[in-house]
Amino acid sequence: MVTKNDIIGILEEIGVILEIKGENPFKTRAYANAARTLEGLEEDFHTLVAEERLDQVKGIGKAIAEKISRLVNEGDLPYYNDLKASIPPGLLDMLDIPGMGPKKIKAVHKNLNISNIEELKASCEEGKLQILDGFGKKTEEKILKGIQNREAYMARHLWWEAHAIAKPLVEALRELPEVEKAEIAGSLRRKKETVGDLDFLASSGSPAPIMDWFTKRPEVQEVTTKGETKASVRLTGGLQADLRVVPPEQYAFALHHFTGSKEHNVALRSRSLQKGYSLSEWGLKSEKANKAPQNIFSEEDLFEFLGLPLIPPELREGREEIERLEGENPPLLIEESDLKGVFHNHTKASDGQSSLREMAHAAAKMGWEYLGISDHSKASFQADGLNEEKLIRQIAEIREYNASPDRELHLFAGIECDILSDGSLDFEDEVLAECDYVIAAIHSRSGQKGPDETARLIAAMENPLVTMIAHPTGRLLLQREPYDLDHRKIIDAAAGNGVVIEINSHPRRLDMDWRWWRYAREKGVRASINPDAHHSDHFAYTLAGINIARKGWLQREDVINTMGLKDVSDFLRKKMSHD
Repeated sequence: MVTKNDIIGILEEIGVILEIKGENPFKTRAYANAARTLEGLEEDFHTLVAEERLDQVKGIGKAIAEKISRLVNEGDLPYYNDLKASIPPGLLDMLDIPGMGPKKIKAVHKNLNISNIEELKASCEEGKLQILDGFGKKTEEKILKGIQNREAYMARHLWWEAHAIAKPLVEALRELPEVEKAEIAGSLRRKKETVGDLDFLASSGSPAPIMDWFTKRPEVQEVTTKGETKASVRLTGGLQADLRVVPPEQYAFALHHFTGSKEHNVALRSRSLQKGYSLSEWGLKSEKANKAPQNIFSEEDLFEFLGLPLIPPELREGREEIERLEGENPPLLIEESDLKGVFHNHTKASDGQSSLREMAHAAAKMGWEYLGISDHSKASFQADGLNEEKLIRQIAEIREYNASPDRELHLFAGIECDILSDGSLDFEDEVLAECDYVIAAIHSRSGQKGPDETARLIAAMENPLVTMIAHPTGRLLLQREPYDLDHRKIIDAAAGNGVVIEINSHPRRLDMDWRWWRYAREKGVRASINPDAHHSDHFAYTLAGINIARKGWLQREDVINTMGLKDVSDFLRKKMSHD
């Protein structure tokens, strides 16, 4: 079955091939725009195709909608196959090399008959590219270096890993005497799940010492470019980092611009034009008087000037955030300090690395009031899942801990119970009823297609003992594609059955995806932000889950583990007793 992600990739590739072939740029951009539209689609993709409503989605024209339908219904698209066959396959591989965009690829292929990376490398080594317009010795050197570091440059990085690198860098940047302000920008500031590179912005009237400091850092493996106010470097591990230094009066505008996203910036520029101003990274200017408004020193000032509340960076994805927040107060998005505890955690009883008491001690140090223990059930044999007898023993151990005078917080007894291929649960109801809560989860693909996998999850949610669904799509970022689920049906079923949906905070999961939480919130579905901790150190992962919740517009009241101990105890008791 062709998935939405497959089609996004095909549309992007069609756009690139058309550009290499020199086709009409409007036609080229149409495919790229359609791919971005599908990526941010909220309504179920397969439903839109089945009901022939895809061409009603803004950003997808009739011709492209017909091609998408053909791919979904027949699994093949002659237009795409013929287009791919019309160029040497090695040309597309060149896109992995920094600096080799479609136009440059077209130039080397047309003028030098270069068809793959090996031929490109040989031509660079022989100095042949220098005869072409727009190419020179430095260009050849950069291409050769790019080929050498191809794997490192093309890799994407988890937000968690990129943030661990960026945070100390920006903190050190702020300590420089020449720097007035400094911030992380780009997709890292917007808290996207994965990032391609790092963007830093600094405010200063003396950029030269800052450029020297940045390019001579010990973690810098290669200086790609170094100018008076901008530098690009490759860090240890292959992550690219860019630093821009702007005058103080431009800082607010540049920070907004380089935070993005592109779609958000386009929308805000459009709003500025409607008010008679042009907006760029350099500032605001009146279209009539060519004068800049005064007293804009922060992003908050900029948004206020345009009649908007400060829109948090996490929401700047061009998904109607400007329209939704016009005339509103700033959204009070959830904060990490709002959490009172977490529920999805494992101990040595299954595949965890810390004991129950070690987990409790670490949770107490986080300042939490409670901790849920939910080891795997027996079907997860690869995780040494608990059988019925072991679960009952663990529940008794938890009750004993809660009764002890030296307890550090309250423990809830739970289970991460496998959802079997037919939608039933790994334990009988009389065993599950002994728990304080039940997390149901899929850990093995059934081999079924989307609609049946969806039905499998819904069947589990219809069991009145199921408190929440864990990592519903099963994705592993940069490793494994998600299950092909009908998100709307899953969310609707959760709403109808009073089931919580997890935001699994493990940096490689971050599941359920932030793009679906606005719809879930509208349906009244509540979230539980959980670290899926297998070690006491993993409680720190909750920060990544908070990011996803914020990107999904969630506030404190939308998340069950912001409740205090008494309220959450009542919530769990009510669910388990079917009240």
